Amino acid sequence: QVQLVESGGGLVQAGGSLRLSCTASGIPFSSYNMGWFRQAPGKEREFVSVISGGGGRTKFADSVKGRFTISRDNAKNTVYLQMNSLKPEDTAVYYCNARRGSWDYWGQGTQVTVSS
Repeated sequence: QVQLVESGGGLVQAGGSLRLSCTASGIPFSSYNMGWFRQAPGKEREFVSVISGGGGRTKFADSVKGRFTISRDNAKNTVYLQMNSLKPEDTAVYYCNARRGSWDYWGQGTQVTVSS
């Protein structure tokens, strides 16, 4: 059974930082690209960032470039999203995603709220 469990969300003031974690089980973690997506109220889910299985390649949405970083620890089956200089528009439920070809898994999401 595949599980992706996110943690680290919460309430933070604008300009603050949070670090999200996602721990996976039931998959060969290092073989999967790991990503973060988010969904704000009334909006569609959108891409935030992705990191390759070995961690050598990353990609970010333009809206978070220079503020967010993504990393992974394959020994711990965990991917991280470090979010700095947070803005109210970053408020959303953040979802972890594991993808390898047609295999595609999602976590349950963690709420991030940024107050102005």
